[in-house]
Amino acid sequence: MKKKLPPLNWLRSFEASARHLSFTHAATELNLTQAAISQQVKGLETQLGAALFKRLPRGLELTDAGAAYLPAVRESIERLTVATEEVFGQRRTELLTVRVNMVFFMTWLARRLHRFRAQYPDINLRITSNIWVDERERSVETDMEIRYGKGGWESMQSDRLTRDELFPVCSPAYLQQDKPLNSPQDLVHHTLLHVVGYEEGWGYWLNQTGYDNVPISQGFQFDTLVTALEMAVLGEGLALGRSSLVHDMIESGRLVAPFEQRVATEEAFYLVYPAQQLKHPHADAFRSWLLEEAAQSASQPDA
Repeated sequence: MKKKLPPLNWLRSFEASARHLSFTHAATELNLTQAAISQQVKGLETQLGAALFKRLPRGLELTDAGAAYLPAVRESIERLTVATEEVFGQRRTELLTVRVNMVFFMTWLARRLHRFRAQYPDINLRITSNIWVDERERSVETDMEIRYGKGGWESMQSDRLTRDELFPVCSPAYLQQDKPLNSPQDLVHHTLLHVVGYEEGWGYWLNQTGYDNVPISQGFQFDTLVTALEMAVLGEGLALGRSSLVHDMIESGRLVAPFEQRVATEEAFYLVYPAQQLKHPHADAFRSWLLEEAAQSASQPDA
């Protein structure tokens, strides 16, 4: 049968007494009387059925049992202190929580966050994912969010971050296979990587470029664009790239654009927050920094 866990205040008294090897010093640290510390330690020893200290004329000495027990007690108290501070203390109130679309984070935001840290070293961010979160399940504790869509969310203010062009991308190795890929008409012979949840998918791009007769049922379906792009990098097919997201992949040679046809997107990434006000004290700083980064990105060729 498992022993019942001792009261936390008994464990704290034991840990402080063991650290100081003195009930008097432990009492001063914990703002208790020496008698209270001694009584709590005695209660702990009684419950455990073992002596933890040798009471000496000039102080305390740990018994073998006390020395063996101390590391686990100390680690537990330290972990509990850290967790309490992170969840409920000052560190928690300082955190600016931003929920981010995963592909936007992986391909755009992550590589820029070092500049935010350099500019605002005292602002701590908590980044969470919003992979297809239902509106009713969005955490009320999120201060800001980066969403993909057409803007205009009810009771929310939004700042547009991207103005993309939509075009097919694939790996350089994919172009070396025997099947021709000279025009969008050739897509009928290739694997298309679809992403569910985007209005502007393969059907939209083919319609806008005048190739709506090309069947689009073949291929794979994914629930995030980041997975579709990774499959394209691995040479498993063609994905629809958005210029702001695939810019670096094309620059590095991981992806190529086999066709010249590009279509301006209506959907975009937005920074979204409550319409009334930005309640978090650091939200304005993050918003200003993000909009500046988005403006600089938009000014780059093919960004």
